[in-house]
Amino acid sequence: EDGVIRRATLHVVGDRDDNISTSAKAAMRRRLVGFDPLTGTSAGGHKVYLTIDAELNAAALEALNGRKGAVGGYNHRTGDVLCMVSSPTFDPAEPPEIRDGDSRYDGVYLNRVLSSTFAPGSVFKLVTTAAALENLDGALDRHFTCTGRLELDGGVITCPYAHGDMDLYDALARSCNCAYAQMAVELGGETLARYAEKAGLTESFTVSGISAAAGQFTVGQGADLGWSGVGQYDDLVNPCAFLRFLGSITGGRSAGPRLVYKETTMHGIPLPGDGAPSLKAPFDADTCRVLRDMMRNNVQQTYGQSMFGSLAVCAKSGTAEAAPGQSPHAWFAGFVADEDLPLAFVVLVVKSFYPYNVIKTNTYGATIMQTEDKEVIYWLFNTAELWANSGIQVKKNERISIRASGAANNAIHYLVDAANEDRQPGFGWVGTEGFERKGGHNDFRDK
Repeated sequence: EDGVIRRATLHVVGDRDDNISTSAKAAMRRRLVGFDPLTGTSAGGHKVYLTIDAELNAAALEALNGRKGAVGGYNHRTGDVLCMVSSPTFDPAEPPEIRDGDSRYDGVYLNRVLSSTFAPGSVFKLVTTAAALENLDGALDRHFTCTGRLELDGGVITCPYAHGDMDLYDALARSCNCAYAQMAVELGGETLARYAEKAGLTESFTVSGISAAAGQFTVGQGADLGWSGVGQYDDLVNPCAFLRFLGSITGGRSAGPRLVYKETTMHGIPLPGDGAPSLKAPFDADTCRVLRDMMRNNVQQTYGQSMFGSLAVCAKSGTAEAAPGQSPHAWFAGFVADEDLPLAFVVLVVKSFYPYNVIKTNTYGATIMQTEDKEVIYWLFNTAELWANSGIQVKKNERISIRASGAANNAIHYLVDAANEDRQPGFGWVGTEGFERKGGHNDFRDK
């Protein structure tokens, strides 16, 4: 009876006319109705119970806040999918009249978690990392020097700024494109393609009998190969496939995702079910252990533990370029390293900054955008001087909203954490005069 829950679970449960082919109502119609077209007889419909947590789906839809995207989460020990939200959506009890060209409902009949593929961006660096650990001698002992650009045959790989000297942990935490493009070229396209396949990202699979879309990895040369190792070029990944991949590297017994908890006759007699499929780790145990440790380091060193409270989250973000002239997709994916809370998650916002209209862009790449009720700042991912030279003045105690991706997102969290912990921030922060800001949080908040 709750309209919010109906909208949040639309793509899993289904609509009145079965427009969403991968919904439980459409995909399991024969079992629900109980009619066998081969024999022409009816044995009475079944009751199908889903693993979905309705309130969790409602919370995820609220967090998307009208943005187009997808949120998935599952218990990687039992396989139970607890959250599967796709947006845009509508209330199936009051379906709208959707006309051609109405952008508010673009892809509304598509479950983006199951049926769509997107450029993965930097979340794919987890696959490249695994390939490097298992194929490049002394990968963990390597050091990289990033100047902000790497010239390869056919093009240039760029980073938002010069990352300087790094080891492999730093390269992933800072999401250095140059370091990963270099490793991709050393590994070769065939090796990367094989590891994308081992991760289960290029194959089709089913979730309780419902098909999920297969991703793709195209073997390129030169700069194209470098970008493919970064998660660009022609790379495509299905969100549910990536969710399953995350579950497979958590260590211990893992299960693939399932949507059906149980099935009974109309009289409540349990029927045998397939259960959740078991998952094998795609890489060596040591490789998976290092990946987990590196993803935990990402949270501690880059995203900020304060974002997650007491949860031991291991994660990777990704900003994935879409078509030229379009805003990038934003990914955030990971899992909780806690046997009492064995959850893996994936969040995707499609063309993440489209709801905002550009007002002006200054020469340093700071783009001012306007929402319905307030002005916000979106820092372009290639901005080097993130704040000091922006020309944007923020008064003491003034509240603003900052929407950022990639390195800018990392830098902002660095500043917040530094202020909260009374320490000098890293990540190249400078003061308004253009030199590195020294001192504690009082100095930062005053200046």
